[in-house]
Amino acid sequence: MKQNIKMIMGGQFNLQLIEIDRRGTRDEQTNVEKYFRPSNRPIINNRSFKWDFFDGTYDTLPEDLLKTPEDTIINYFSILRQAANPEDGKGAGCGTLGYARGPYPVAYKFLSSEYQKRLSYNQYLKSFENILHINLIKLKRIPTDEKHPNSMKYFVEIETIEGSEKDVAYFAYYYGYVYIMKEGNQYKISDLEFYGENYLCAPYHGWSYDAEFVVDIKYGEWCKLVKERYKAQQDGFVKRIYFKGTDGNDYLIEFFQLTNDTDIEIAQYKKNVNEKWELIKLDPKKCLEKNNTN
Repeated sequence: MKQNIKMIMGGQFNLQLIEIDRRGTRDEQTNVEKYFRPSNRPIINNRSFKWDFFDGTYDTLPEDLLKTPEDTIINYFSILRQAANPEDGKGAGCGTLGYARGPYPVAYKFLSSEYQKRLSYNQYLKSFENILHINLIKLKRIPTDEKHPNSMKYFVEIETIEGSEKDVAYFAYYYGYVYIMKEGNQYKISDLEFYGENYLCAPYHGWSYDAEFVVDIKYGEWCKLVKERYKAQQDGFVKRIYFKGTDGNDYLIEFFQLTNDTDIEIAQYKKNVNEKWELIKLDPKKCLEKNNTN
């Protein structure tokens, strides 16, 4: 693993992408307070592992922990739930926290052999510094991407408790992607990628956190593709925006809503001649670049 890549919780850490726009696209009726609220969702990583489980030495993990991709992800984060790797100078609680560092060697075995070649155990352990508790609050399979063609891709959202120099704990939220591949008879984690969530950009800046604005501006204003946008449809944290294209086709842009109530674009679809939604890849930034050169 390259030394200049910052790691967190075993995966590559990225800042949440921010597009600040000064045109005042939010009106006075917009409820900005929703962006400040933390999660009250039930946790998904609720499978129980007692302390003696971490005392065992596993050359190969029990197969029932990795029998399906979802089992792998839920068991992985359940094992990490009460792991804690305190950082010197940052406090959050009293005495030993949870199972301390005991779960990390077991969790590391959930990574594929190829991923372990890229990320040593010491690098993996260090990436958890100041992560004192982990809750998995969202999990959903999404389309495979071109960077990981041989892996299944899953969206996750993570709620952590972290320490501070003031010796008080705070919640931090991350969304990201877990890539799963089959290794022998087990499903292993082939890559992890996380993005830090912020709580102060969306209420104060721009349009890029709201699915409707994203479709109107990126696909409408930039790409001149939106003839008529329909009312958003939402099912839990999944938000779908349908529109009739200027080319006569029907389009669907799918978003996931994060705990900070911002919308993250996940996939794009176009209805084909058989009336089926077909995954496509549009790049609105190319439309913008083309407009700027004209």
